[in-house]
Amino acid sequence: MKTNPAAKFSLFAILFVAASFIAGCATTPSVDWNSRVGTYTLDQAVTDLGPPDKQAKSSDGKSVVEWITYRSAATGFSADMNYVNGPAGAGAAQSAGKNYSDRVLRLTFGPDGKLVSWWKNY
Repeated sequence: MKTNPAAKFSLFAILFVAASFIAGCATTPSVDWNSRVGTYTLDQAVTDLGPPDKQAKSSDGKSVVEWITYRSAATGFSADMNYVNGPAGAGAAQSAGKNYSDRVLRLTFGPDGKLVSWWKNY
């Protein structure tokens, strides 16, 4: 009995898509930042996370460094139409403020370059 080549290809394609979907859903384990306090350095953070999105130095010598680990593609948009005995005006605006659905990781390093505290909003 011969098998139809199109059926073989379809089965292969379905299996490939299913395997890709399952592999794409794998997540990396979350980092235990508490265990890194006092030992993790800014140089290690840059090696692990890449260049930071923001960096500032405080007057007491601490470095506050932020990475945006996920940037939301959503933008705000609103339109307004007012009618008072006919059209009185129309307008549209797009927000340009900070998008609070971005995921931010903030690490604070002491003057010695070691992690003293961390914060994330996710």
